[in-house]
Amino acid sequence: MTELIPQIMLVGCGRMGGAMLEGWRERGLADSVVVDPLAAVPGVTVVAEAAAIPPGFAPAAVVLAVKPQSAAAALPDYRRYAGSAVFLSIMAGKTIAGLGRLLGDAAIVRAMPNTPAAVRQGVTVATAGPGVQPAQRALCDTLLQAIGAVAWVEDEGLIDPVTAVSGSGPAYVFLLAELLERAAIEQGIPPGLARLLARRTVSGSGALLAASGEDSAALRVAVTSPKGTTERALAVLMAEAAWPAAISQAVAAATARSRELAD
Repeated sequence: MTELIPQIMLVGCGRMGGAMLEGWRERGLADSVVVDPLAAVPGVTVVAEAAAIPPGFAPAAVVLAVKPQSAAAALPDYRRYAGSAVFLSIMAGKTIAGLGRLLGDAAIVRAMPNTPAAVRQGVTVATAGPGVQPAQRALCDTLLQAIGAVAWVEDEGLIDPVTAVSGSGPAYVFLLAELLERAAIEQGIPPGLARLLARRTVSGSGALLAASGEDSAALRVAVTSPKGTTERALAVLMAEAAWPAAISQAVAAATARSRELAD
């Protein structure tokens, strides 16, 4: 396979880091290094700690995919790459300024992907810090495009609400499927059928939304017949104290937590 992506160092190979790595490998990844004591990735050099990185390894990008709580202890080991590599951070809450205090005079891109990256259907919002060169931004865009759609913003402050909407958003959708399944069982539907109905309804509706050029509200109206069953259900869900309030409160709470994770 032609190598379309240069040497990368991935620090942390959990669920999101692993999804990104697979996306890069599908597109053709040069010999790269993963730093993670628990990882086992065939065809990629894996080391348990920064001290074990092969001498002379010169990554074009260092992707930071460790937990935010680990940043202060883990990141200073990678200061040696400041000035040569671009740092791409997917750590929730960690600001470019805060990362700079740990990494030194580094070119840093902050991004927030989400878990549909595992099936290359993710969406990522990214912002570039001071000193990021056009070629470095383009490389980060390539790395993120390997797992789905990418949007760039100038205002780093938007990353916190983005985290609350799309970063945490898959959990909200999975909760919907969970609650639909439970409600189906409560109405007497057998558990296996209840799970099939809930999962396929959520995934199929998402596929329809992705394929349609219509606004989501228009799609909702199209399936809501006057005086029908859907209208009766939506009267419950769209009551002022129900979904409209709960979703706004949930996103606000997640945004606040993202900001708390900053330095």
